[in-house]
Amino acid sequence: MEVKAEGRRRSHARGMDNRLLPYALRQVPRYTSYPTAPHFCAAVDAGVYAGWLSELPRREPVSVYLHVPYCRTICHYCGCHTKAIRRDGPIFEYAETLGREIDLVRQKAGERFPVSHLHWGGGTPSILPRQAFLDLAARLAEAFDLQPGAEHAIELDPRTVTRELARTLSEIGVTRASLGVQDFGEHVQKAIGRIQPFPQVSAAVDALRETGIEALNFDLMYGLPQQRAQDVARSVELALSLRPDRVALFGYAHVPWMKSHQKLIRTEELPGAMERLEQADLAADLLVAEGYVRVGLDHFARPDDPMSTMLRSGTLRRNFQGYTTDSATTLIGLGVSSIGRMPQGYVQNAPDIGGWRRAVEAGVLPSARGRALEPEDVARAAVIERLMCDLEADHGEVALAHGLPVDLMDDAEPALRELEEAGIVELRGRHLRVPEAMRSFARLPAAAFDAYLAPQAARHSLAV
Repeated sequence: MEVKAEGRRRSHARGMDNRLLPYALRQVPRYTSYPTAPHFCAAVDAGVYAGWLSELPRREPVSVYLHVPYCRTICHYCGCHTKAIRRDGPIFEYAETLGREIDLVRQKAGERFPVSHLHWGGGTPSILPRQAFLDLAARLAEAFDLQPGAEHAIELDPRTVTRELARTLSEIGVTRASLGVQDFGEHVQKAIGRIQPFPQVSAAVDALRETGIEALNFDLMYGLPQQRAQDVARSVELALSLRPDRVALFGYAHVPWMKSHQKLIRTEELPGAMERLEQADLAADLLVAEGYVRVGLDHFARPDDPMSTMLRSGTLRRNFQGYTTDSATTLIGLGVSSIGRMPQGYVQNAPDIGGWRRAVEAGVLPSARGRALEPEDVARAAVIERLMCDLEADHGEVALAHGLPVDLMDDAEPALRELEEAGIVELRGRHLRVPEAMRSFARLPAAAFDAYLAPQAARHSLAV
């Protein structure tokens, strides 16, 4: 495989078009929501959130996200809302408050909603002790009705996965696990402060599968310090030997002005924009060659995976966990800083543990900010989601479907014409399509429909 990978690497290097470099260097949001989180405001407080919960359609399935903001150490590349902790005491305290928040949401909603998706994220949610998992699972079962066949997923650091943890996760009903692999190269792992040799990841996979948790996702990354194309190819090769169902291929977002620990990464050790594009394309080629289906911007799934099925049917979704098979229109976020989505808008919990805990202990929903959605926001969000999922959309048809003027989003045309000249999009009237070869640039046409995105007003990750 290494010979084939090297051949593909050279092929991509020859095919690079330097005219695309300015577009690869643009900073645009990842569009896991629209409007994006920087445009949330304090107007969506506990009272507004409580009202939204009480207005949710009865018996319509919702999804639930639980955030655990702790890790034993912080990886240099991390962009998550988390903090390092050595002692278990604060973790137990956090779990107890999280349980109280579950009860509080159930009380404010006035309904035991059916749940189609349940997701634990972080941080490192597996940092929770066994008893905390059992207690929280019991409170979730009291507050919500987990539907037969519902997906129950958790994000895991392979370094924390033991057979005891795997048994606990199976006991509480986890059906899918997402492992943060990133890169298997020792020199890259040292540069990002995360040492996890291949045998350690393989042992984690074995432990999960032995307990019946068969659905496994791997997260891989490109654009990391000291990472080269051959490192990415080798990581893909090793990852595929463990037979994951899905692979997410993320570009490292270097945002040290937002995440100060990223200052530990030397900028001069980062691959350039064209090197990043080469790495992304090479990894994608290798995954597709092994039979995986390309899903949206950066995901890959086996052909018989539900994600591939939804892609083919045009019903794939995108939310704060990335691409998802979750079709629920309501996402209830639990835990510090977590973001939820109601039909009426977005709501985000307090970002500080102290403020979040004080609110919950006072019997008040810990909402700190959010965004009420206007009809135009909903229409623009729909266009952006379809572009990110299907690589095409007709913004005129979307506007009409939402009862809005057909020319509502014609303000995107100047930006789209520029992208058309660069070959990044193809336009036919109000219908636009991102060619397969330009898939990596899909966030750029999505940004053309972002009415809140002012040039240089905010700093985001690179487009590629």
